[in-house]
Amino acid sequence: MHEIVEVRYLRDYTLWIRFEDGSSGEVDIKPSLKGPVFEPLRDIEFFKQVRIDPEIGTIVWPNGADVAPETLYERLQVTV
Repeated sequence: MHEIVEVRYLRDYTLWIRFEDGSSGEVDIKPSLKGPVFEPLRDIEFFKQVRIDPEIGTIVWPNGADVAPETLYERLQVTV
């Protein structure tokens, strides 16, 4: 499993994420914003409240929404 160890809001629905294996880069979360649990995340101010839940090793929001770390790892756009 690819655990997330750092996350930062960049712009729009894009986050910078670093995984425990050292891989890091940008991830556009917008494709994951489907369904009722993700509706609040369409508000950018709410979206910016992203944090890491160390128990599940992925990003979460205050309403309980999360995205699987495997999905984020696959979408990672590595930055140099």
